[in-house]
Amino acid sequence: MRSRQAEQQRLGLAILLRYGGFMTGPQQILIVEDEPLIAMMLEDFLEVLEHRPVGTADCVEAALARLAESDVDAAILDVNLRGGEKSTPVAEALAKRGIPFVFATGGTEEGLDDRFRDRPRLMKPFTMDGVAKALEAL
Repeated sequence: MRSRQAEQQRLGLAILLRYGGFMTGPQQILIVEDEPLIAMMLEDFLEVLEHRPVGTADCVEAALARLAESDVDAAILDVNLRGGEKSTPVAEALAKRGIPFVFATGGTEEGLDDRFRDRPRLMKPFTMDGVAKALEAL
C-alpha cells in the first residue's frame, strides 16, 4: 500500500512531465469546502502542484475569519455550502481585496451570483489536471 507522500510524489512527477514544470501563479490558497474529504483531496492536489493550502473553511464565517488572519493569494470556493449557505459573501470579500478565486461546482449555475458568472470554474468531480487548469486561469 502506498503512503500518502509516495502518492503525492507520483502525481507530482506526472504533472511535471505533463506541464514541463510545476505551477506558477498564486501560491497560498484558501479552500472553502464543506465536505471534509473533498477539502483534504484539494489540499493534497495543491501540495503536489506546489501551492500552499493556507487552510480550509466549511462555512462563510470560518472562511472570512481565515481570510482576515492569513495571507491568501487565491481561493477555491464551493458555491453551495452546508445548510443552504452560499459562498457569495466570501467571493465579495475576495473581490474587494483583488484576490482571485475559482468556484467549485457540480456543473450547474444554480446558486452562482450573477456578478461572479465570469469567474473560472472547477468542475466536480475534481481531478489534479482540473485543479491545475483552474489555477492557471487565475
